[in-house]
Amino acid sequence: MPKPVAALLLTAALCACGQDANVHLARVVPSASGPAPFARPQATPAQRPVAAPSALATSVAILARQFDGRVGIAVRSIDRGWSVDAGGEQRLPQQSVSKLWVAMTVLDYRDRGRLRLTDPVTLYRDDITLFHQPIAGLIKGDQGYPTTVGELLQRALTMSDNTANDRLLRYVGGPNSVRDFIQRKGLGDIRFGPGERLLQSQTAGLVWQPSYAFGNGFMIARDRLPRADRIAAFERYVADPPDGAAPVAIAGALARLKRGDLLSPESTNYLISTMESSHTGKQRMRGAVPPGWSFGHKTGTGQDLAGRTAGYNDVGLLMAPDGSGYAIAIMIGDTPRPIPARQALMQAVVASVVANHRG
Repeated sequence: MPKPVAALLLTAALCACGQDANVHLARVVPSASGPAPFARPQATPAQRPVAAPSALATSVAILARQFDGRVGIAVRSIDRGWSVDAGGEQRLPQQSVSKLWVAMTVLDYRDRGRLRLTDPVTLYRDDITLFHQPIAGLIKGDQGYPTTVGELLQRALTMSDNTANDRLLRYVGGPNSVRDFIQRKGLGDIRFGPGERLLQSQTAGLVWQPSYAFGNGFMIARDRLPRADRIAAFERYVADPPDGAAPVAIAGALARLKRGDLLSPESTNYLISTMESSHTGKQRMRGAVPPGWSFGHKTGTGQDLAGRTAGYNDVGLLMAPDGSGYAIAIMIGDTPRPIPARQALMQAVVASVVANHRG
C-alpha cells in the first residue's frame, strides 16, 4: 500500500473513537403482498434497517475532515441499501464525470429505439473542442473522420475525449436532453452544464471563440486575461458550478444503474463493462482496488489556477468477489493539495471500504 494511503488509514484508525459521521440507514419497506383473504393476520418480527459499518463511517468522516479543500465523499451499499457520506450533500464541480449522464442519455435513446450504436457519424474540424481530445488528430481535411455512435461513446468514457463527448451530446439533442434524462429518472441533485466549450470558457473568464479550439488558442487567450478576472471567474465557478452535483446523488445514481433501474439489461451491462475498461485515473480510486475485485469508474479534472484545482473527481462501482458491491463518489471541488495527496485520499476511501466489507 502506498505510504500516503497507509498514513491516512492509520490516522483514521487512531482517531476512530468519539468521532461523528453522517450515516444514513436504509428504510425497510414491508412486503406489498398482504395475508390471504379471510386469513388471520400473522404477527411478524420487526425488520431491522441495515446499518452501515461504524468503522467505515468514522474513517470517511476523518479522511474528509483532514483533507485541505472542499471535498465530498459518498459510499452506498448496492445490496444492503445503507450509505455513508462526509460533505456528500454539497454541490461540487463534476467536470468529466458528467460524461456519464451523456452516455446514459445515449443508451436510453438506444433503449427507446431512437438510435443504434452502429449509426454513422462524421466528425469535422468544427466539432473540435479543447483540452483532452485524442480523436481530433484523426480529423483530416474536409472529408472529416467517419466513425459511429458506439466508437464515440467508447472514446468519451474510456479516454475522456471531450470532442467525442460533445458530438454525442449534440447527437441526442444537446444539454436539455441530458437534463431531461436526469429529471425523468429522478437522479436528484445533479446539474448538467452547457457543454465543454462554454463550461471551460466561463470557468476561465472567457467568451468562447471558435479559434480557441486550435493550437494553443484557448491557453493563449486565457493567459492574456488580467489575473483578477481569472480569479474572479474561478471563484464564481467553484461557488456555484453549472455542472455541480452532490456526491450522494451520484452514488445513488450509480447504485441504481447497477441494480438495473435506469437502463435496459443490455445497455446496463454495456455501460458498466465500458467503465471497467477505462484508461483514466489509474492512481485514483483504482490504485487501491485489490486483486479479485472489479472496478468501473469515470474521472473528472478541472482547470488549475494559482496552485488550486476546480474539480478533481472519481466516481465508480466497486464490486467484491462475492458479487456484492458499492457505489462510491469522491469529489474534490477546490484544493491546493498536490495530485499525490488527492490520489491518496481516494485510495484511502477504497481501502476502508474493502477493509469493512461484510461478505
